[in-house]
Amino acid sequence: MVRDVAWVEDLPELDDRQAGALRHITNVSNRLAGDWSGMLGETSLGEDFGALRFQVAYMAYALALTHVNRMPVAPALFRGPMDRLVTKLLSVDCWLYWSYVSTGNGIFNKSLGELPQKWDPVAKDNIMYSAYVQSIALMYHYLFRDAKYAQPAALTFELTSMFWGGDGKRFEYDERSLNDLIYWQMVSTGFLGVACEPNCIFQVCNQPNIIGFRMHDLIYGGSLAEEATTGYVKAWEDFGMVTNDGHFQTMIQYQEGTPLLAPNAFGMDFWLGTLLHSWYPDFVECHYPSQMDRSVRSGPDGTLWIMPEAPPGKRPDAPLPALDMSWAIACATEVGDLDRASRLLAYADRFLNPVWRDGSYHYQRRDDNFDAQGRYIGMDVASGNAIIHLARLNVPNGLKTLYDGPWQDEHFTEPAVTGLSASADLRRAWFDCQRQALALTFAPRVSTREIVIEIANAGDRGLPQIIRDGRVVEHGGPRGAARFDGDLLLVRLNQDSRTTVVLQW
Repeated sequence: MVRDVAWVEDLPELDDRQAGALRHITNVSNRLAGDWSGMLGETSLGEDFGALRFQVAYMAYALALTHVNRMPVAPALFRGPMDRLVTKLLSVDCWLYWSYVSTGNGIFNKSLGELPQKWDPVAKDNIMYSAYVQSIALMYHYLFRDAKYAQPAALTFELTSMFWGGDGKRFEYDERSLNDLIYWQMVSTGFLGVACEPNCIFQVCNQPNIIGFRMHDLIYGGSLAEEATTGYVKAWEDFGMVTNDGHFQTMIQYQEGTPLLAPNAFGMDFWLGTLLHSWYPDFVECHYPSQMDRSVRSGPDGTLWIMPEAPPGKRPDAPLPALDMSWAIACATEVGDLDRASRLLAYADRFLNPVWRDGSYHYQRRDDNFDAQGRYIGMDVASGNAIIHLARLNVPNGLKTLYDGPWQDEHFTEPAVTGLSASADLRRAWFDCQRQALALTFAPRVSTREIVIEIANAGDRGLPQIIRDGRVVEHGGPRGAARFDGDLLLVRLNQDSRTTVVLQW
């Protein structure tokens, strides 16, 4: 019997590169502690935008965006990897830099002089780290209804050394205590923001904590996000969120009250625009067109690229990171400029050192800046491991959708994939409430084999009709089709052939 399931093809489905990006993030999450293979940049100082914390954090953001916008009933693909990325983010490797950055006396905070060394990486300032821990822990709670990080000391920063530091250091928090701490730090500056380095309040680094406030409100109730965003806009009126030439203001030297614009302004524009679009979309969309028009260049065969700008303090022959390019793709996707997003991605896939490895896809670090034709060919670790993946896996208004809170209680009662054989490559997972149908599309990762899928919230719905590639499968039929038993779906995949299975109740 043939059934009309054409509606399934209108649902989101991961293409090969999107699936490869997701596999890369999952593989990184599965690595042993301390294995940062392919994630180390020019320096281990942790000061630049390629630091480990940014890579880990935006991998987690990419997982959240993919789950919400593309595969909302496949927590099996996202819950474990996201949890493991939180563990990696808590690693001392991601925050030890704060012990010396906290002392200040650098270019932008000379006015404060040399400050006492601080070890607790979230107690004061350092929003460029604390906000990611806060927002991702709360995001995990919201997406999976798992209060793991709400338990006492669930977010603990710990350092023990055999040869220095005495008995070691341990700083205990949970998602609520960390959220409250960051909120009151924002209050103390009149909602202008929390500093990254002492005296330096960056606009972009105060977006993740606002997203975190919203996750907190969705879980616990309240209006912290509304208070913070209202106060933020008012506080920045004194300095201007946008400069006269159309760039988003980069930072404020707090003691001097001096706004500063970064030399790599376009990259900062697109990074801030991506995150700010979650709660201030009209403002971003007003300024995005001119920012993109001024920075984009034409490449071969209709591709587009962004000329990278050198970060401050770099030597003239230093590698130029692809962050301007990667954040441009991310911002174009978020605001819905899909034509330019796809053409920028096409350039990246052709020129920016892409690598396929065991089903995963990423862009490998390359320190060369330009080819013989003058085209940019470099790649930094943050762009190659995380940000371009986030851009590729996101959808228009993806961050805004997450911020708005797409899931009510009913979502968590729908049939969902909570377990999946390692050999399966799940490309689509969607539950249609009106049809009471769960649609799953698979692509084989290895040779033909039977896969097992655990389906939650299906046991009390009765026996569904199983439709494989448009044909009804008899429950007592051959193993080569599909079988459903209680909460387990068994499917035998054909090598090199995708298949779609619909369970219709």
